[in-house]
Amino acid sequence: MTNKVVIKVTAGADAPERCSQAFTVAAVAVASGVDVSLWLTGESAWFALPGRAAEFELPHSAPLPDLLDAVLAGGQVTLCTQCAARRDITERDVMDGVRIAGAQVFVSEIAKDGVQALVY
Repeated sequence: MTNKVVIKVTAGADAPERCSQAFTVAAVAVASGVDVSLWLTGESAWFALPGRAAEFELPHSAPLPDLLDAVLAGGQVTLCTQCAARRDITERDVMDGVRIAGAQVFVSEIAKDGVQALVY
């Protein structure tokens, strides 16, 4: 049985359905008692900034701010180091509870027994 799920979301407003699916799965996993680590990469990096999730709209989907808040409350949210740097996002800019970390941390999370990694 999976003890932890690591979800890497690579899409943002550029691919709204894929983005919403990743956040939905992460929030449902948290609500189900699964240990969740959500990684914001590519265009989803912008959602590490306060208020940016509120700008996202997708009909018939849960509001992204609610999903993100659920993951922040019960899981870990990480912004990719390189993705942050390419967008001039620093630790001072991100929402409370979001960390910035790189590939080494991602690999250390997914390489453990009982971890399921998903990429959207």
